[in-house]
Amino acid sequence: MRLLVTGGSGLVGRQLCLEAVRMGHEVYAAEHEACVDFGIPVKLDLLDLSSIESAYEKSRPEVVIHAAALTDVDLCERHPELALRINSDATAQVAFQAKRRGAFLIYVSTDYVFDGTKGMYREVDEPNPVNAYGLSKLKGEVAVKEVAEEWCIVRLSTPYGFHSRKRTFPGYVMERLVRGERVRVAYDQFTSPTYVPNFCRMLLEVAERSVQGILHLSGRTRASRLDVAVRLADLLGLDKDLIEPVSLSELKLDARRPRDSSLDVSRAMQALKEKPMALDSGLSMFIRSFYGSKKGGDAV
Repeated sequence: MRLLVTGGSGLVGRQLCLEAVRMGHEVYAAEHEACVDFGIPVKLDLLDLSSIESAYEKSRPEVVIHAAALTDVDLCERHPELALRINSDATAQVAFQAKRRGAFLIYVSTDYVFDGTKGMYREVDEPNPVNAYGLSKLKGEVAVKEVAEEWCIVRLSTPYGFHSRKRTFPGYVMERLVRGERVRVAYDQFTSPTYVPNFCRMLLEVAERSVQGILHLSGRTRASRLDVAVRLADLLGLDKDLIEPVSLSELKLDARRPRDSSLDVSRAMQALKEKPMALDSGLSMFIRSFYGSKKGGDAV
């Protein structure tokens, strides 16, 4: 399979390229500076429509996984026009180029398309974003549906994993607890934390089988950030008293967060050989990967 991955140096994109190369696929990793660890580097600027076309011309993909996005939720809230340009307008062009070349398009979206009023959202539930990031990603979904010929929209929730240049929430908590430092953690926001290597293997199965439609590919455990922090402390034998539960309102974030955007992964559990992981399994693998990386290994 000849594969074009946008956001090839990001948390998801880097791991996705690693997994795809291991599986023997021809992987083109598109990124703004064309500086990637795995795959054939391709320069891509999502604010430049000609750059998107050029990335397609160089890679001639059979499958495109569009993982690149502006994902800083608070930055999107401060700059909603920029969020729309990157997450919606550029996605429309990615979809157009996929249709033009007969490529199957997979768009990585988010649980933040939902308002968080009920949780455990299914693929058929109606989106209703409460912040600029969620709105921009939802508009990206609409663009994919309207423009692309063959497509799959996959929704991801709270990804975590090892990345040499990016720190995710579990890594942040681990580092503070190991140093004996207090950490403030929200107890009143629930998502479906997702171990990135598990997500990427599910994503590649979707690509290989050309699974179409909307699919929730997250972890299968509904959990708050407090739940994640406490479970990490338990698994590592660290001091849970250092974890300070706080409400979302106390964190004074720029963007409103959905209170419960957890995802129902029943369809993925039934349809895929690579199953969504439970939280304990994902965190245990993350811990092994984290400490293995300190010894010079790659994420697994």
